[in-house]
Amino acid sequence: MENDKPTTGQPVIEGIEFVEYATRQPEAFGAVLEAMGFRPVARHRSRNVLLYRQGDVNVIINSDARALAREPGARADVVLKALALRVGDAGEAYRHALECGAHPLTSRAGPMELNIPGIHGPGGAVLFLLDRRAGVPFYWVDFLPLQDADFNVPPVAGVHFFGVVQYILQGETDKWCDFYGQMLGFTRLAEGVHFGVLPRGAIMKSACGGVFMQFVEPPAGSDFVHWQEGFVRVGLGVPDVERAVAELEARGIRFVDASLLGNREMGALTCTLVGGTQFELVHHEV
Repeated sequence: MENDKPTTGQPVIEGIEFVEYATRQPEAFGAVLEAMGFRPVARHRSRNVLLYRQGDVNVIINSDARALAREPGARADVVLKALALRVGDAGEAYRHALECGAHPLTSRAGPMELNIPGIHGPGGAVLFLLDRRAGVPFYWVDFLPLQDADFNVPPVAGVHFFGVVQYILQGETDKWCDFYGQMLGFTRLAEGVHFGVLPRGAIMKSACGGVFMQFVEPPAGSDFVHWQEGFVRVGLGVPDVERAVAELEARGIRFVDASLLGNREMGALTCTLVGGTQFELVHHEV
């Protein structure tokens, strides 16, 4: 394994702040999140956007009409559109990304909202960079709490963020490893090191050791026309996969048969949910 320390000038990743889904089915997808233990806690000041939360896992549901305007029909129901990484200094991290050739995201901040720096990611997805140097999460600025909402939602079975699976185009593994390595200080794990249920592709780890990115190219001989580049699945870490599966199944979430995926102690995959989404549980201690 390579040295985990970022080189001079690279940002220090401190974890995942939130993931954002765009959807035309906010009620149905929200119901799925609630079955998984999330609770809606706040609404965006100016857009049709809700924040769901459990533990330190924040999921934003964006049903604004513009959110899916450019998505092809096959991806028009629920799309994992954005990943927000928590960094030590968002301004410095953003400037470093631009110096490395990243393409900046045009801000759409409204009155009384934060201007969050972002860069373009795979297949139209977005990477946001946030920090908490003021001790105030951006949700307390851009969002208004729902009536009687409590931000301290207990996590089901110790659920926490683990990482994101990203589908990439044929032959682009090195490109994306360079992207995350140079701009964000991730390091590539040794070949053959895998987590969860998908033993394919390359995996990178943040310097803090708490964020993993898995890059998966299309299978040999597959129809590349229908291969959608972009973020496709969120990985949620749990200390005990079997316990987490049992608790979530009791709440109505179904999982793919363990015999089809290998060692259940390492991970589990939900059955297809609203809009074709899935969540992956990964054995991981905080």
